[in-house]
Amino acid sequence: SKLTSLCHLEMTWRSRVHFHPLLVRILHKSRLRYYGKPEKTMDMPYQAYFEVADGSGMMSMVLWSSLCPEWYNSMKVGTVLLLEKYAIKDSYPFKTQPTPGDSQMKRFATIEISLNVRNPPTKISIIPEEMVKPEWGLPEVKYRFITRSELDDLPHNYSCDVIGLVTFVGRAERARKREHCEDFWLYRWAHAIDGTSDQPFILELFATSQPDVFEHIHPMTYLVCTQMRVVRDLSENPSSTIYLTTSNESQIFITGWHKGQPYTKDTKVKNFIQWTKSQSEADQIKKTVIGGYYPFPRPPESFSDY
Repeated sequence: SKLTSLCHLEMTWRSRVHFHPLLVRILHKSRLRYYGKPEKTMDMPYQAYFEVADGSGMMSMVLWSSLCPEWYNSMKVGTVLLLEKYAIKDSYPFKTQPTPGDSQMKRFATIEISLNVRNPPTKISIIPEEMVKPEWGLPEVKYRFITRSELDDLPHNYSCDVIGLVTFVGRAERARKREHCEDFWLYRWAHAIDGTSDQPFILELFATSQPDVFEHIHPMTYLVCTQMRVVRDLSENPSSTIYLTTSNESQIFITGWHKGQPYTKDTKVKNFIQWTKSQSEADQIKKTVIGGYYPFPRPPESFSDY
């Protein structure tokens, strides 16, 4: 009965030390960030961002240190949380911003919820979905699914979600995060089809904090990728080099992981499932490829052009 709202928090947080409990739903989840440095001794230098919402709007929530290994995997998109004894801080201005599925939702961007082991020790409770009451007014998770036929008309950096049948998956490759540094990004290329175009989705999938999914993307699996960004080569032929790349808030799901996910209710997902039922598995398997080197975007035809 003593709950507060995100809207009320934004108006009153400077005049308070202790806050009433919050009831929120997770709408977006970032990859886990490791910020350890050799010269600093910290037990658990981890951090993860979430975007959470109640009936009044959406706000960032940060999970710190040893709470990350304890809670990160349990906090899924769609999970409802009851938060007690949390801190409120000015928001970090340089973090990435996911694109909300509901463009009408109010965003509280000046402050963020901070969940720590101490000062104060946060109490987190996960409310099972079957116990969530409609009168709490929590928003549903909404998506921006596109079909392959719609992709060619979308602008550079547009944020979207996709579902497709994997026809090609490349080997894992590494790219340096910065020149002359020892840190690498791990990524792989994949193709997925959805029956709306002759062309596949070309997907550049960076390893998110889901190694168990990233390592098991195989041909013939149903692949869902959320919060993907459209990449176009605007200089040459824009249609020939259009692909999708993961963002900091991307989540990847394959066959075996779809049950209970909020996107299963989406119309375009249901349409895709209907299309797969009309396909011959034997015919599709003949067209699938795995592994090998995949140079993309492709170099020009002649050396003089290059």
